[in-house]
Amino acid sequence: MSKSTTIEQRLTNLEQVVFELQNKVDSSDSCENWLERMVGSISDDAAFLEALEYGKMFRQSGKIIDDDGK
Repeated sequence: MSKSTTIEQRLTNLEQVVFELQNKVDSSDSCENWLERMVGSISDDAAFLEALEYGKMFRQSGKIIDDDGK
């Protein structure tokens, strides 16, 4: 097998793989914004809810409280 044959075979294989990847991308979800696909996808997960609580506590920990307790 000559070196040029090997390169040609590799190029043909590479072109086929690129073609298959393009087809996967074209046939994937038509939603252009990845965030729209993610919204709500983990909202019922216990770890997600726990992370929300930690975030809330963290945000509240930086609040300055007046002498009146407000």
